[in-house]
Amino acid sequence: MSWTKRQLINQAFSEIGLASYDFDMQPEEYEDAMRQMDSMLADWEAKGIDLGYPVPTTPSGGDLDEDTTINLYANRAVYTNLALLIAPSHGKLVSSETKASAKSGYNTLLLKATLPTAMQFPANLPKGAGTKYWRDSQDPFFPTPEETVT
Repeated sequence: MSWTKRQLINQAFSEIGLASYDFDMQPEEYEDAMRQMDSMLADWEAKGIDLGYPVPTTPSGGDLDEDTTINLYANRAVYTNLALLIAPSHGKLVSSETKASAKSGYNTLLLKATLPTAMQFPANLPKGAGTKYWRDSQDPFFPTPEETVT
């Protein structure tokens, strides 16, 4: 089970020193943080980092207690980067550990989102002496490579 939006926002507030058990957070602060998180994850999705987060279509769309469907490995990247976004509006400075954790988490997401392209042999490369015509086709050369860029 993944975290809710409220849990990620509470963790981000905790990263900047505004833990919900010490400070009474106003509903407007949660709404603002949720809009920041929605826009951050929409930006990541546009960059090819698709976490399955339900990005709302309107600024007021979304529920704080909605399940985010984000895998557990991505939670740290989300709440630490959200902490970097919301800290200036609350007059807080982010610690160097939080900055390093945010960068490390984001790099992990980039690694998970990036897949290597399959290697293709050139069309003028022969298949070799061990290739039997009844196994593959009558063509003694590899097929023409497919274009991977769309």
